[in-house]
Amino acid sequence: MDYNPSIFKAYDIRGLVGKDFDADFCEALGRAFVLHTGAKAIVAGRDMRGSSPGYFAALTRGMMRQGADVIDVGMVSTPMFYFSVSDYDLHDAGIMVTASHNPSEYNGFKMVHGDAMPIGKGSGMEELKALVDKGEFPDAKEGTLVQTDIVPDYLERLFALVPADSIKKLKVVVDAGNGMGGVILPKIFEALPDVEVHELFWEPDGTFPNHEANPLKTETLADLQKKIAEVKADVGIALDGDADRIGLVDEKGEIIRADQIIAMLAHVLLPGNIGDAVTYNVSCGSVAPEEIRASGGVPVMTPTGHALIKPILRANGGVFGGELSGHFYFREFFGAENTDYVMLLALQLLSRQGKPLSELVAPFRRYAHSGELNFKVSDARASMAAIRDKYAPEAASITEIDGLRLDFGDWWCSIRASNTEPLLRLNVEAATREMMEEKKTEIVSLITA
Repeated sequence: MDYNPSIFKAYDIRGLVGKDFDADFCEALGRAFVLHTGAKAIVAGRDMRGSSPGYFAALTRGMMRQGADVIDVGMVSTPMFYFSVSDYDLHDAGIMVTASHNPSEYNGFKMVHGDAMPIGKGSGMEELKALVDKGEFPDAKEGTLVQTDIVPDYLERLFALVPADSIKKLKVVVDAGNGMGGVILPKIFEALPDVEVHELFWEPDGTFPNHEANPLKTETLADLQKKIAEVKADVGIALDGDADRIGLVDEKGEIIRADQIIAMLAHVLLPGNIGDAVTYNVSCGSVAPEEIRASGGVPVMTPTGHALIKPILRANGGVFGGELSGHFYFREFFGAENTDYVMLLALQLLSRQGKPLSELVAPFRRYAHSGELNFKVSDARASMAAIRDKYAPEAASITEIDGLRLDFGDWWCSIRASNTEPLLRLNVEAATREMMEEKKTEIVSLITA
């Protein structure tokens, strides 16, 4: 069995279909997954990519050959998958065939324990790879496969948290990007008769024929912004390929950054949870911790990446957390992502406040942020060292939980190497746009020198 060892990433397994791994690898991974977790009942789901059914069949064959029973939940979004693992005592672990927002030529696997805590770098990924490489799988009594529909239970949980009758007459545009959000969105909006929803690309299609399903890239929001203006919508919502990341756009077509969403959610969720922690990652702007405190919460800065954030959220008893990429994690969903919950909370807030979304978010737009800038560099360490040498002597604080973050009072910057792509990621924020642009230009010149 040949495969590219680089597919074992920090948070998941991901690579090029038919080039970096094949069906034989999938079967071996299934067997190794059973040995590593000791699971007897494993939830298995998949996304809409053309390669997913074949990989799913090989994966589940491996798990059954190694003695585990497989609960096949079918085509599901990642939030639905996490729910299907964690909400049932019977389920020991879960694995989903998906490559998230990556283009169609990619596929991969997300893996979790029975409590939805991820298997990643430092939390089992190395051991799993070693088992695959060793390739020694003892004989076992073959397990069974049972197909299960978790949609009714999932909807019941969502609407127990955000009652359907709390959402009033609104006009909403939702762009699913031909990803897995299209599986559950029709059922959610069936339960919201007062909401006029305009659909963009709800048909799951692993070739992503309309645009990349990645709301972090502003160019992918053009269709959404156009439709908002056309129908005069109250809000626009965009999802990524496996629907575990969300982007919001206000009625004026202005993008609401994820740290501003954290600030907004803090005012929604913390009044009933005063003193609880809320996490935000190192790339988030100052508005996130400031509004968490203002809402009665305790801000906790984290590294980037779900496999790192979820244990921190749980260890701190956090009510929710978020990161600049558009992932949002909730105690109500076992510390895992749930974009459907974010969407319903936003619609509920609009219904209760009776004000335009732009007005509700305006107080959180008080700083100038560069957005995340990405650079291909030959030596990430050298680039970060150059920035440290220039700016560290003047910094009020230096944080190294994920790359390098330097805070100066009226501006800050963070720079880190991506865990998923060969890139260096830069964020700069300042009290004024002029200062932000000045500092951004300085730092970019150091990176590209």
